Formats: sequence, C-alpha cells, structure tokens
Amino acid sequence: MDEKVCSHHKNKRKKFFQRCCATVLIIIFINLLTILIVWAVLQPKKPRFTLQDATIFSLNVSAPNIISTTIQVTVFSRNPNSKIGIYYDRMYIYATYNNQQITYFTAIPAVYQGHKDVNVWSPFVYGTNVPVAPYNGPGLTMALNNGVVTMVIKLEGRVKWKVGSFTTGRYHLHVSCPANIPIGNSKSTGIIIGTAVKYQLQQSCSVSV
Repeated sequence: MDEKVCSHHKNKRKKFFQRCCATVLIIIFINLLTILIVWAVLQPKKPRFTLQDATIFSLNVSAPNIISTTIQVTVFSRNPNSKIGIYYDRMYIYATYNNQQITYFTAIPAVYQGHKDVNVWSPFVYGTNVPVAPYNGPGLTMALNNGVVTMVIKLEGRVKWKVGSFTTGRYHLHVSCPANIPIGNSKSTGIIIGTAVKYQLQQSCSVSV
C-alpha cells in the first residue's frame, strides 16, 4: 500500500514539473517570437562612422622596423535608427599602416546613443618605438617623402541594441576608417596647431556588426 502511495505522489510531482517546464518554454517562445517580430518590423541599421580629421603630432621612422606615432583623430558616429538606441561598450581605437598595427589601443568611454543621435570622439592614438616588419619603415619613409601617408584608423568594441525596455546581448563592432593624410605635401590644406598639423579628411568608414 505504501509503495502505491509513494508511486502516486511521484507521478503527481513528475506531472507538476512537466507542466512547469512546458509553461516556461511557452513563455520563452512567445517572448522570442515577439522580439523577432519587433526586430523585423523596425529593421535596425548599423551605426555610421566618419573620420573627420587627423592631427599629426609626430610620425617618425627611427629604424627600418621601428615607428613612433602620435595622432589625434576626430571620429563622428551617428545612429540612423529612429526607434532603436545603441549602447557602445568596451571600445578601443588604434592605427594601422600597411596592415600592421603601429599604435597602442586607446580606450573610448562607454556611452549610450539615442535615436538619431550623434557622438563625436577625439582620442589620441600613439605608439613609441613600436616594432614593425622591416619593409614598413622604408615604406613609410617613402610615403612621407612623396607627401601622402595612407593608414587605417580602426575601432573595435561591443554594442547592444535597445528597443523600448528590451536590450539585446552584446555584438562585436568593427569599424575601419581609411586615412589618406597629405603630410609633407606643400599643396595640402593642413592647419598648423603649435608643433602639430591638422588635416581635414571627412572620410566614410566601413562598419560591420
């Protein structure tokens, strides 16, 4: 008799847990379906980035494989979405030359970008005696002598999308801004600021999320 009672209670507990699990799964499914529908209707767009200018404080080649750089850049970011906000988190910016990093990572503070909002950052990117491939030093020297240095300003980080009260998980953000800087070019329109020269660029960046 006792065994039958215990078996009956076990069956009741099993059915109760099964119902609870089914209810939770249904709620999760409904929530996910709602999010997908809202996401499809709103059609979120990637943020847009523009490299506005670059101020060169120093750009030196001390050996074929050693480069030192100090640059201040101005980066413009716009949220094109009218109903979706963007959280920028763990953002870093750095410069590359000929596909090789020539500065350290510079952190950009986390920020929330509202609907159709704009953010402007003006960080310094620098590197002292950064080792590079032996062909990059002579290549940069030749570019300086020719009057145009082509480098790429890159931003890496994570973003979250905010729709109403719902916030998504983090997505990796990759931004690449080509910078064709007419440094040393007598025909350039650089603005002298103390010992530095500021160049207006207004170059669009490629963005992937």
